[in-house]
Amino acid sequence: MSRRTLAEMDAELVDCRRCPRLVAWREQVAVEKRAAFRDETYWGRPVPGFGPPDAAMLIVGLAPAAHGGNRTGRMFTGDRSGDVLFAALHAVGLANQATAVSRDDGLALRGVRVTAPVHCAPPDNKPTPTERDTCRRWIDEELRLLAPTLRSVVVLGGFGWQALFPALADAGWAVPRPRPKFGHGAHVVLANGQGQPLDVFGCFHVSQQNTFTGRLTPAMVEAVLADAGRAAGLLG
Repeated sequence: MSRRTLAEMDAELVDCRRCPRLVAWREQVAVEKRAAFRDETYWGRPVPGFGPPDAAMLIVGLAPAAHGGNRTGRMFTGDRSGDVLFAALHAVGLANQATAVSRDDGLALRGVRVTAPVHCAPPDNKPTPTERDTCRRWIDEELRLLAPTLRSVVVLGGFGWQALFPALADAGWAVPRPRPKFGHGAHVVLANGQGQPLDVFGCFHVSQQNTFTGRLTPAMVEAVLADAGRAAGLLG
């Protein structure tokens, strides 16, 4: 499977129906809605990545939130996790604004693309291993298309960390064995055949469970993003 652009890949991705449980859940949520959003039309489809096609830095999450990305159609947009992430990106100079509420809110990322290993909202925010593996084709292709410009990756949480490394290996980066362990502040540099290294950083997920308890603070997120931005050549 090979396409010329990320836009072409995303156009196919949003029509994917390969995981019956996820299809049923995302569409059920889009009909039942949350009371606060009852007058909105939910996206209710797979959510593509967001950011420029020549991104030097990639942020990898888990999956869209039922009433966030599944509602708005854009990764990390319209939920508390996105509030933390985009505020931090803005604080370090990688986004033009600190908020993300809809696909047409004017948000632009500077050299950064945001994606996930699973593109449909899962029940209880927990995709199954089979769903992760079925969705793997998209991140495989995304990494191949980004490879000429990609210089750093920030992985939010252990699920994304485990899902990403096999895809990085298939895309041509040399992943050590045993695979690096996830942790907040983890950092590994991967080589590829072209001699261009890739800096991979671990960060606790920007979930409410982490941010409301203080396990993850805005300063912690900003520090990892700033390190990754410098590694990508986006920040001084």
